[in-house]
This record gives sequence, structure tokens and C-alpha cells, in this order.
Amino acid sequence: MSIVVTGATGKLGRHVVEQLLEKVPAEQITAVVRDEAKAADFAARGVKLAVADYNTPETFDGLFAAGDKVLLISGNEFDKGRPGQHQVVIDRAKAAGVALLAYTSAPGSLSAALADDHRATEAALTSSGVPYALLRNGWYHENYTEQLAPVLEHNAVVAAAGEGRVSSASRADYAAAAVAVLTGEGHENKTYELGGDEAWGFAEYAAELSRQTGKEIVYSAVPGEALVGILTGAGLPEPFAAILAGVDASIEKGELVVDSGDLSRLAGRPTTPLAEAITAALKG
Repeated sequence: MSIVVTGATGKLGRHVVEQLLEKVPAEQITAVVRDEAKAADFAARGVKLAVADYNTPETFDGLFAAGDKVLLISGNEFDKGRPGQHQVVIDRAKAAGVALLAYTSAPGSLSAALADDHRATEAALTSSGVPYALLRNGWYHENYTEQLAPVLEHNAVVAAAGEGRVSSASRADYAAAAVAVLTGEGHENKTYELGGDEAWGFAEYAAELSRQTGKEIVYSAVPGEALVGILTGAGLPEPFAAILAGVDASIEKGELVVDSGDLSRLAGRPTTPLAEAITAALKG
């Protein structure tokens, strides 16, 4: 039996593999990657590597075995038909008879266009007959803390989220939940709504940045169309900018507040506070 992680050299996948290495022998872990060189550090520690690409279905042939537990980390190629990419893994997992296929999805409350691919994948997975676990990951701290340069340059947090709040958590927190599901028992055909313990608003985020940097950083709430203009002006493709503005509209409606407690329960510890993530990013 292997624990197989797709997208293993991505930002979330790396955390998952690192935390798996703390729980199970390296030879029980298979990291699925597109570029073997990026996983050389894992291979050096005894992790098995499998080279496969969602866009080349045959590369997944024979990758899974009966009894495997698989983590399907959702693809990030928004323009390449993600449900079709994910179907490649679901079909191979079913044919192999895997014990569990866990999928990193989005909160059930999220109505933004970003969630459409996730809902389509969930429908395919839950109707496939494969034992599944839906890990409905909320927003990541890093979605904000990795984008601090323009905030610090202009002394402003710009969002189209009004007074909306976000239950974000760190990638390491979400990885801990995935590892608990992959290494534990009784998670078959379960859905977990995952989010941070404390919801926050953008004015609070700006205030915390001000406190930690000693600068006066304000929250500038803008309409969605204005945010799209700002993001495209910064070089983002218009369709992706529209997706991000859609997420902010969902935040304003309260759709990214996840108060189930599932994340800290699965991780076995409180989730990482936003202030701690800001501290780490400013040091970085």
C-alpha cells in the first residue's frame, strides 16, 4: 500500500509530503510530479517518484495499485479544463481499486466561479464508486502574505470584499488535515469543511500589517470592476483577475467563513493565526 500525492512539488503538495515523512516510512510515499528534478530532495530521502501530467492521461496508466490512498491536489491550470484533468486520476484510481481518493476542493458555501471546477470534480468523484474524502479547503493565508510587495509599496490593502470576513489558515494547516485523512481510518465517503479557527476582515488585516511594519497601512475597499482593472494593470490575465474579483464578492457575502472546526480537529491542533503568517512573510 502506498500513499500517493499528486502535484507533490506544488506549494501545498510539498507540505503534505514533508508531513507524511514524519508519520510513515518514506518508501510508502509516492510523489507524483511533472518534473523529476524538482523532487530530487524527496527522492534522496527515499520517497518514490512517479512522473505524470494531467494533460497526458496515459502517464497515469499503472500508477495506482489496489489499496493505495491517493491525494488528488486540484490542478492550477484554470484554462485547461480542470475537471477533465481530474477525471484522468479518478478513472485510474477506480480501475486500480484504491482504498481512498481524497480531493482538495473548495468550501461548500462558495458560489464564486472558482468553485465550479471543484463542484464538477466532486460530482464525478462521488458518483464514481471510489471511496472518497472531500477536503473542502478554505482560503490560504499565503494568498495574501505572499503578495505583500504591492501592499507595502502603496501602504494599502486593496480588495473588493467590503466588510466580509475570511476563515483562512496556512498551507501547512491544510496539509496536516490531508495527512490525517491519508494516514487515519474511517474517512471514507466523508466531506470536511476546512477553515481557520479565527475569521478576520481586511481592515483587521491592514491593522495587523501596520502593527508589524510600523507603517500606516489602510484597507481600500473598491468595486469588483475596479479590482479587475488593478489586477490586469499589474499583469494578470483578465479571466483570472475576474475569478479573483468573484472570490472577493463571495467574501463580502460571508461565503469564506468556515466555522465547522473540522480543520483544527483533523490537524489535532489550533490553526495558525494570521498574525503569525504575516510575521513569517515579513521575515522571508
